[in-house]
Amino acid sequence: MALRSTIYKVDLHISDTERNYYNSHALTVAQHPSETAERMMVRLVLFALYAEEDLVFTKGLSDIDEPDIWVKDLTGQIKLWLEVGQPDEKRILKASSKSEQVVICAYSGQASKLWWSGIQNKVERAKNVRVICLPQQASKALGGWVERGMQLHVNLQEGEVLVSCDKGQESFSVEEFRASRTY
Repeated sequence: MALRSTIYKVDLHISDTERNYYNSHALTVAQHPSETAERMMVRLVLFALYAEEDLVFTKGLSDIDEPDIWVKDLTGQIKLWLEVGQPDEKRILKASSKSEQVVICAYSGQASKLWWSGIQNKVERAKNVRVICLPQQASKALGGWVERGMQLHVNLQEGEVLVSCDKGQESFSVEEFRASRTY
């Protein structure tokens, strides 16, 4: 018998002073059986970092042809491809050819730096790829906050991210491994 995803209800409140984006999102988030709580929370932070009206979670780990989060236009063209983790260079290049903009969000500290140093030359020709990394301490703390029903507040200001809920708060800066040349 196959394991089923665990469903979470999240009220995500975003205050992004850099983009003048202030909104709340009532989200239903499915945690794939192979996904950790930490990774799911990183997906939520990535959603907050790029929040806009048309941003949606995809099938993610359940479908190898989709990212974790995306924005599509009315014609079905992928405008923004958001991926969590450390994909191989083939996946990054494939995403780059399918989407106007690709953002990869790593979160495993030193392991992420080693991953990036191993593939950065292989994805150099993909001009529309941005690679960022959340601090490992922050992602681990966020993973400890997971509940079936959550209220998260994400404030983005001057390069700082503050995530808070009734279990605590975590403040951090996102490290940029590679800036996109088209973003």
